Amino acid sequence: MEEPDKETRREELWEGYERLPERRKEVAKKRLAALLSVEAMIKAGHEADFAYGRVAEELKTSKSSVYKWRAKVRGKRRDDWLVHLVDGRIGSMGRAECSDEAWEIFKADYLRLERPSAESCYRRLKRIGREKDWKLPSLKTLLRNIARGIPIEARVLCREGEEELDNLYPAQRRSKLHLAAMMANDVDGHRWDDWVRWPDGETMRPCMVAIRDVFSGKFLGWRVDKTENREAFRLAFGDVVENWGIPEAMYMDNGRAFASKWMTGGVANRYRYKIKEDDPVGILKTLGVEVHWTTPYSGQSKPIERAFRDFCGTHAKHPAFAGAWTGNSPENKPENYGERAVDLDVFLDVVASEIREHNARSGRRTETCNGRSFDETFAESYTKAQVRRASPSQRRLWLMAAEGVTASRKNGEITLMGNRYWDAALRGYRGEKLTVRFDPQALKKPLSVYRLDNVFIVEAACIEDAGFDDVEAAQEHNRTRAKFRKASKEMAKAAVTMTPQEVAALVPSFERSEVRLTPGIPQIVTPFIPSKPIQERSAEEKARLDAVAKRYTEPKVTAPVETAADRYRRAVTIEESIDAGEVVSDHDLDWLDLYTQSAEYRSQKRIANYKVAVGQ
Repeated sequence: MEEPDKETRREELWEGYERLPERRKEVAKKRLAALLSVEAMIKAGHEADFAYGRVAEELKTSKSSVYKWRAKVRGKRRDDWLVHLVDGRIGSMGRAECSDEAWEIFKADYLRLERPSAESCYRRLKRIGREKDWKLPSLKTLLRNIARGIPIEARVLCREGEEELDNLYPAQRRSKLHLAAMMANDVDGHRWDDWVRWPDGETMRPCMVAIRDVFSGKFLGWRVDKTENREAFRLAFGDVVENWGIPEAMYMDNGRAFASKWMTGGVANRYRYKIKEDDPVGILKTLGVEVHWTTPYSGQSKPIERAFRDFCGTHAKHPAFAGAWTGNSPENKPENYGERAVDLDVFLDVVASEIREHNARSGRRTETCNGRSFDETFAESYTKAQVRRASPSQRRLWLMAAEGVTASRKNGEITLMGNRYWDAALRGYRGEKLTVRFDPQALKKPLSVYRLDNVFIVEAACIEDAGFDDVEAAQEHNRTRAKFRKASKEMAKAAVTMTPQEVAALVPSFERSEVRLTPGIPQIVTPFIPSKPIQERSAEEKARLDAVAKRYTEPKVTAPVETAADRYRRAVTIEESIDAGEVVSDHDLDWLDLYTQSAEYRSQKRIANYKVAVGQ
């Protein structure tokens, strides 16, 4: 049995071989086949020198090369010959030669949030290097060292910030298939990008508070007001309970309109206002609606925000709102910005119609709709669900509320047949095309990921979806992401050991003494020319200027456009002059010769013959 160290070395060699490009693997395979041929010929009784020469002749190489290949595998296990026949080293070559101080300066200058260009950092490094008499590698070599020696997590954190770092970690995708209609609703406010004229004469963009069914995606209730406020939320919630029943859970962010005591008084973790023991119990608490607080502006935890983007792209640009659309950003204002404002009643009618169309539109590709509309998905589930209905007394609660296959560009994630696969190694292949190998009968098992040149990358595990309301899974996901963040920050801190200020202190400034002036050559680039006094123009000059002005101000006389019929009559006239023996200029003869060869001449002649035939 082999020693543990040797066995570990063998495993490392084979792992390195798998990561080699296909061209290097093919070279090793050809060499192995050559050595096996040599052995076969020797066993058949041929002389070794003859066998080596014959194989070298077939491969069109020298006999000494074949001997060198045999020397490489002498004393090695037969099943390991392939990895030993690889041309060159297996594995990373490490960092290129560069002084440690220069390397630290370049990292500190390049890996910062201002994202300076690599060229500018390299120029500063060369200025420092001239002072210290350093021999620096090329810029490409330094960037290659950055890519090889510093993890991508640290590079992204240092140059792009924590938000981009979070994108390297796959988002949690939550399934809704275990839900049903009215089991969960989400609510949010949306500011419309249209000017609306209100009954009091004020013109402003309206705000809508809308409630949507999480399972189906159907909008159940909405109210429009000047601002996102608790009254709009209360009335929209009342519409939902009146028309559809009481939801089991409500997902909302911690905004003032949604976390008011009217609606959520008595709910834990509101973190709004002061909590008092004598606060009135809110409507949601009274009706037994479970409240879930979400992250603001997070489409993953509150999918209604994704639907609002559809409103911005389609509904807000309705033809009835032409001239009233404001654009979705200051840079995206239309040319007719502020041209008109829509009356409130017209705006409400159009919004109601468009939301009904939004709910009824078929072909939805969500996991619950599967090609149906939101209305159809909600109706099928609603008929089977046990939905609580509000009593007449409960209805007064909201009317009389009391005061009180390309890797993801973000993180390298791979999507295959509805499944998602990911590993930390895929962060370095964001947005790249890759090759995967998998068992079609077991898609939940990890799949093997290769580069296009057949270099093995990693075994990527399948990422399971979590339930939409699975709090434990969400907490575990957040804990794992926090560990990822912490580790990335530690890597970034270890990679960059100097501050930008320390680099700036080392960059020498240019002194005036560095500028050398050539003796005897004037250093004034632009000579001073005194202005000449204005002289009175002569009569001849005034007349010339008046003639020029008249030529440019008088209307131009355009020559009449010559039609095809005019050109044909001109040709006939020239032909008649020739037949009559008259003198015709060379210019007319040349023009006639070219014109009679054209399709226009033939068509005009046919028209003229036809007119003669019919007596016109």
